[in-house]
Amino acid sequence: MRCNMKIKDKEFVPFVTEKEIDSIVRRLAARISEDYAGKDLVACPILTGAFMFASDLVRRLTVPCEVSFVRYASYNGMKSTGEVRCVMPFPPNIEGRDVLIVEDVVDSGFSMRHILSAAEALHPRSVRICALFFKPEAFKGDYRVDYVGREIGNEFIVGYGLDYDEQGRALPEVMVHRDIQDSVIKVSK
Repeated sequence: MRCNMKIKDKEFVPFVTEKEIDSIVRRLAARISEDYAGKDLVACPILTGAFMFASDLVRRLTVPCEVSFVRYASYNGMKSTGEVRCVMPFPPNIEGRDVLIVEDVVDSGFSMRHILSAAEALHPRSVRICALFFKPEAFKGDYRVDYVGREIGNEFIVGYGLDYDEQGRALPEVMVHRDIQDSVIKVSK
């Protein structure tokens, strides 16, 4: 795992190792494979943050799976803009099929509510959500996140597809913003 690193104007420290991520992905893939045996699965990763996670996840599935990327945007830097923009919509061929939305992080749930509504409008047989990270303290949604890799606090994280102002996505592990990590450590002592 890397040491501390600076991305643009922010300091980040190690948070989740490559080995931990691999273990999380394998566990999720096993559960999803079991749940979707004999079904018509379409995995819909949310670009851009979920691309690395989705790639590893679908390669470990033991059931047939079509992959169709979608893209919604709501962040600028480290903050949500409060507006969800559809950049690349769901394909119309999800009607009557089992859809698995693959997301990097579900925090407040605001963006995911828009994404779910867009998927449901196309009348799939089922829609479930798989998130690598879930922030239960920040979550204000009225729906369930069906598959959660790991619950975390309200930390700002980068790496393994997640970014800070489009930087840090290529890191093979996940790092946390130092100021937030320091405050979490002080509070938990």
